[in-house]
Formats: sequence, structure tokens, C-alpha cells
Amino acid sequence: MTMFPKPFAEPVPIVSPQDVPYPGTLRVQVDATDTDRRIFNARQTIPVARAGLTTLLYPKWLPGYHSPEAPIELFAGLVITAGGERLAWRRDPVEVHAFHIDVPDGTDEIEAEFQFLSPTSSAQGRVVVTPAMLNLQWNTVLLYPAGYYSRQITVEAGVTLPPEWQFGCALAVASVSGDTTLFEPVSLDVLVDSPMFAGRHFRRVELDARGPVRMNIVADRADQLAFTDDQVAPHRALVAEADLLFGARHYDHYDFLLALSDELGGIGVEHHRSSETATVPNYFTDWEGSAPKRDTIAHEYTHSWNGKFRRGADSWTPTFEKPIRNSLMWVYEGQTQYWGQVLAARSGLWTPEMAIGAIAQTAASYDIRRGRNWRPMSDTTRDPIIAARAPLPWASWQRSEDYYSEGQLVWLEIDTMIREFSDDVRSLDDFAASFFGMDDGSYVTRPYDFAEVVATLDELAAHDWAGFLTEKLERKGGGAPLGGVERGGYRLVYRDTPTDYGARSDAAMGSLNLMFSIGLTVSSDGVLNEVIWGSPAFDARLVAGASLLAVNGQDYTPDGLKRAIAGAADGEPLLLIVKDGKRHRTVDIAYTHGLRYPHFEPIAEVRRLDRILAPRR
Repeated sequence: MTMFPKPFAEPVPIVSPQDVPYPGTLRVQVDATDTDRRIFNARQTIPVARAGLTTLLYPKWLPGYHSPEAPIELFAGLVITAGGERLAWRRDPVEVHAFHIDVPDGTDEIEAEFQFLSPTSSAQGRVVVTPAMLNLQWNTVLLYPAGYYSRQITVEAGVTLPPEWQFGCALAVASVSGDTTLFEPVSLDVLVDSPMFAGRHFRRVELDARGPVRMNIVADRADQLAFTDDQVAPHRALVAEADLLFGARHYDHYDFLLALSDELGGIGVEHHRSSETATVPNYFTDWEGSAPKRDTIAHEYTHSWNGKFRRGADSWTPTFEKPIRNSLMWVYEGQTQYWGQVLAARSGLWTPEMAIGAIAQTAASYDIRRGRNWRPMSDTTRDPIIAARAPLPWASWQRSEDYYSEGQLVWLEIDTMIREFSDDVRSLDDFAASFFGMDDGSYVTRPYDFAEVVATLDELAAHDWAGFLTEKLERKGGGAPLGGVERGGYRLVYRDTPTDYGARSDAAMGSLNLMFSIGLTVSSDGVLNEVIWGSPAFDARLVAGASLLAVNGQDYTPDGLKRAIAGAADGEPLLLIVKDGKRHRTVDIAYTHGLRYPHFEPIAEVRRLDRILAPRR
């Protein structure tokens, strides 16, 4: 008789979190002085209420990342003791972020020691420690007890930094002893939401004393901290413009954490009372060249209202082991993308022309994105979990978190519709004040659902907003949603030279954007970064990762490729020699329309987009 296999028995489930206080205060002390080997050494004291099974968890589902981004593979060296005696631990057979310990009778606390082995190269993950700076994220250096909401677990955290290093962090300092800082106790969710940037080369500047709001800056070298009053001014204006837009603050103080580095891994992550941004080392010293990077600060600051204070109901969870769902990311990130660029223009971080050029680039990028033919924007809200932001071979076909920028275009359309329906009396600014401006001073997350978004829009202008949003979210096929561009007084056109934003963006990224002509982007050394699905480059069987060696018989240069594309419009050849792996081949690109770069061309005497981008001060 044939015996068919049966499922193996499931382990005992990890205890579910309850909204009750944890008995006692967790203490965690981090030694961050080993910057040569990039090792964080952590020691924890964890009170226990009773003997028997205790489960400790490593934070897994992290707000701001929208996915299970915990670097559990870098957690090592775990030793658990009680009263000086070593206790055995065992990893859960299914949930690898969970560790089970049998606590002996008479024990009121256990000790845990371990290391976070931060990457020593970008091949291992994001680099968070360099010889000159570090980015300490508390979720990487702590364990917490299962069975409790994060807000019900109190933690007292401390850190020892290299001598003479300074830091920025939203946590309040309780005491300082030498190079060791102890912070005032906070709930676990607040601790994880309060990362640190620290470094040898550090400056702090006040942006608004009422909050206060501060910008904490670390750099690879001291000379990179040489900013001027004129460069600080738009950052101060950003705070003022956000106050005017939202009408309330949802923090008691706010710390911009800004790293100027080409060694620290890039990051842009929101927190309630701070934000982590790693940008180019010449952010201040090449102020004009760094312009395309400046909207990141405005974007992350906007998240204090949109994403932290207000958050889609299915993106809030009571603890870090519970999965996040992201169905309303087109509000959380899409509207933040919109406000980030609007506030960049209103504050002077960008000129209005830069902002218009950036929106034109976005509009054109989504207008040629063939993936819209099979996959609706709503489905891209699952991408943080599906792809975890890994590089994709055909991003324009697969789509990748398009709720950001396609969502931005939808919110531009909504803004211009409200203005049109109300004879320009109301706008999306009124939505922001109503939806995000409540409960001044509170930084307790207030979830929302689709119905509340619709109801708030209904209060501003009579329209079938539920039907409108559903159509935008579920639509397949057609070009990008450009209704807001046209209501804003512009239309999308193409010219043979880039906008100022496009040229600066290419220079800042060290690449050449030819998406709108032959359909690819290429680095300065000839590596293809992306090939657009359905483009002439796609038809010629080019792929991302291949290298351009020659153009029309000459060694590849960016300018040489642009000249060849322009010449193809006059009947000249466009022949490329390409190296793909170990194979070399000659590629004939069938394209005759010359260089094409997106621009917005005015079509109305009164342009609503100009009004949207204008300062309110």
C-alpha cells in the first residue's frame, strides 16, 4: 500500500501581542566604538515576570520600509544568562526572528549579549558604519519580549561612541558619562522610530526654535560642512511652508539627520520626530550640482504628517512581528511624493523651473511605461514585499512601487480638479490641513481608510471621488494620468535638449537618460542601467547590465552616443558594439527621431501648476 506524505506538525504559535503593560523596563546598551570592523556590540537586561517559556523577537516588519526588512542575517553571537548562568536558547523552527528561552525559577531578569555585524562592503547590504560616521538603527541591536504591544514595552537605551564623536537623535538625553550617553526611557515603538547619525565631523543648525527643529549633519570630511546662510535658508523655509500647509505639528521637536557621504550607504527613511537622509558629499559645496537631490529632505519631512501621524489602517501594526499591508500606499507615499516636490519649490530648495522639469520627467516616464498595460497601480502597493527593492531586469514592464510617482500625478490631477471645481477657491492644501492638521502636538498614529480619504475630498468639491480613485488605481493600459498637467496649464512635449532638471539629474547620477529616444539609460562608463520595454533598444535585444563599447566605430562616450542618435534622424547609421557577458555583438538600432527630452509647454495664460508651486509665505 502506497503511503502518501502528510504535512509536518506546525510548531506552537508564538504568543499574540496584547495591549497591556510589560512588567519592567528593558535596558539596552550599545558599544559602537568598533568602527574599523563595523561591529555593534549590544547588551540587554530583560525583566521577566515568571519562570517558564519566554520568547524574544528581533524586529522584523519595519515602518518606513513597508516590508520585512530586518537584517537578521547580520545578528550574531547570542548569549543568554540569568544570575551569571548561561541559558540555552532555540530559534523558532518557522519564525527565524524568534528565540525561545526556558527561564528557571527564581529569575526576575535575564541578560542578552550579541553583535550586529554591519556590512563591511555594499555587497553585503547597506553600509552603516564608516571611519568617519555611523547610522545606528535601534531595531538592529535589540530583542523584545513577545506578547505585548510595542507601545506597552518601556526601554532605556544607551550608546558608547568613539571619542569626540557627536550625534543627532530624536531621543532625549538623560545623562552623559565620557563617551557614553544614556537616553530617557521611551516605549519600544518610539525607540525604533528614533535612529541616530553620529560622526567625527558634525554640525548642528537650528531651523526653527519654536519646535525646536534641528538639522544634524555628519560628513566624510570637515570641509564638506562648510554651508552658508543662503544654503540653510531654504531648509528653514521648508519648516515654515510645512506649517502653513498642514496647520499643525505632530512632534515635540524634530531632528533632520543628514549624512554627506559617498561611503555610508544611501538612505531616505521617515520617522515621526526625525528623518534619515544620506546624500552626496558635496551637497553644500557644490550647491548647484546637488540640486536634484534636495527634494528628498522635503519628502521625508512631509512623512511626519503623512505616513507617521496619519497612516493607512492596514499599514499600522501593534508590534514588529505582525505583517504590514500597504493598500493605501498611493496616499502614504504618492501624496508625500507630491508634497515633497511642491514644498521643495515653495521653500526654495528647488526653483519653480526645477520642479516643473522634475514633474515633466515623471509624466514622460510613466507615459512610456508599458507595464501599465497589464498591471494596475493598486497592485504595485505589494512591491515592497514582492521585490524588497531588489534590482529588476525589466522595471518598465514589471513595474516597481509605482504608487510613488504615478500616485504623485494622480494627486496633481486631484489638486487641479479641486481648484477648477471651486473656481480656484479651494485646493489640495485644504485637504492637507483637514486630513493631517488635526490634533496639534500629538504624535500618536491616527489610521485612516479609503472611505475617509473620499469623505475629505467630498467636503472640498462635489465629485464621484470614489469612482475617480478606483479608476486610477485599477486602470490598465493607456498613457500616464496627465489630467493634472493639462488642468495645471501645460502639456507634455519633447525637445532635443533636456530641461535644467534633466541635465542636472543626469550629472548628479553619472548617467545619460535616453529613455525617450532609443529607450535606455546608460552610465558614464557605458553600462546599461535600464532598457525600456518595447523601445528601439529593446527591439535590438539590449539588456540592462550590458556594456556599450563603441558607437559607429568609435569608442563609446556619452556625447558620441548623443551625436549618433541626432545623426540617425538624418539617415546616418546607429551601430553599437555591445558586450553582454562574454559575448560581443554589433547592434543596429532602428530609430530615426533624434534626441527627445520631456518638457512642459504652457497651454494656458493662467497656469495652476505655477500657483501650486508658489510660496505661501
